[in-house]
Amino acid sequence: MALIVQKFGGSSVADAESVKRVAKRIVETKRAGNEVVVVVSAMGDTTDELLDLAEQVSPEPPSRELDMLLTAGERISMAVLAMAIADLGEDGRSYTGSQAGLITDSAHGAARIIDVTPGRIQEALAEGAIPIVAGFQGVAQDTKDVTTLGRGGSDTTAVALAAALKASVCEIFTDVDGVFSADPRVVPAARQVPYITYEEMLELAAVGAKVLHLRCVEYARRFDLPIHVRSSFSHREGTLVMSPAAIAAAIAEGKAMEQPIISGVAADVNDAKITVVGVPDKPGQAAAIFGALADAGVNIDMIVQNVSAASTGRTDVTFTTPSGSAKKALSAIDAKRADIAFEDLIIDEEIAKVSLVGAGMRSHPGVSATFFAALADNGINVEMISTSEIRISVVTRVDDAKKAVKALHTAFGLDADGEAVVYGGTGR
Repeated sequence: MALIVQKFGGSSVADAESVKRVAKRIVETKRAGNEVVVVVSAMGDTTDELLDLAEQVSPEPPSRELDMLLTAGERISMAVLAMAIADLGEDGRSYTGSQAGLITDSAHGAARIIDVTPGRIQEALAEGAIPIVAGFQGVAQDTKDVTTLGRGGSDTTAVALAAALKASVCEIFTDVDGVFSADPRVVPAARQVPYITYEEMLELAAVGAKVLHLRCVEYARRFDLPIHVRSSFSHREGTLVMSPAAIAAAIAEGKAMEQPIISGVAADVNDAKITVVGVPDKPGQAAAIFGALADAGVNIDMIVQNVSAASTGRTDVTFTTPSGSAKKALSAIDAKRADIAFEDLIIDEEIAKVSLVGAGMRSHPGVSATFFAALADNGINVEMISTSEIRISVVTRVDDAKKAVKALHTAFGLDADGEAVVYGGTGR
């Protein structure tokens, strides 16, 4: 008997009929001889609707109360899904994140899981029930307040529970048939990837691929837990996210083909570019800039420092950050204006980060040449460049993002013969 954790996203439980379809799938898995634990997101666009409600009531709602409000969405999902499972003759039992033992820090809106104590979930399994856990939420260890894990946090809930329960696999059900070489909404000819390493999936998640949340992949890699990305709208095989050793074993056993050089192309249009103009070119200035950002809790991605102008002894420092952090970043740096002695701050929110990811880059020359030639041939200007061993990322104009993704997808031979199926929703 295998223990399987199944997570269903908002598009999979968007309405009553969808909930019934998901309930049937869960019951089928249990009756096939497995123990099943389920994690659910809020139905459809419920979280966005709750956020809109909060903004109508208060321009700056207290973070504690906002978390209390937002967790209502998942509580609705878990309860109605338990009812649907009961109608199919099985014992479905709903649990909030705190009841399921998801212990977090007290950072409202972006809490991190620090422990999982799934005693009540284990008791339910021992009694033959199907536990249904509200994703995206937990309880703070110190304050005992309800917390949320940030958008996409239901993925992290599912993987954390699967690791604590020592599950065989964590199945993430979404509205596409697995991980694709690009977002099939942008590139209809995107190719499904049957296997992908944690490392490649981390890079894709970090640069804008929507199918899995970054933190859930980090968690899975830490515990070497396989993630199976599948569609709740079909019974196709989906994509397995695994360690390189597990994929090598699957290839040796004939269960998988050799891994391609490039796994995928992704674009993120939710970044802003900030330039600190006229920074004195002397030791300690970069430390002052990025120290201020760190103190403000601002995440940074790409960083470029220009060559110092000989006549002024000053330089410009440019970096990218998530759009939601841009105002905080500007305020943090401006507060240090006297110490840093820069001349101006410029923000540009009309940018996109376009990235190519593939473990095969390590051993195949010419990837960079093909990458930049494809962009040049399509008239796409590159403003910033960042690389890792298995990734190339560039900043372009936001209006060029889709064109860049399509151009790179074709240039690296990733186009499939047919069109990928998107069943609905936004890919989560």
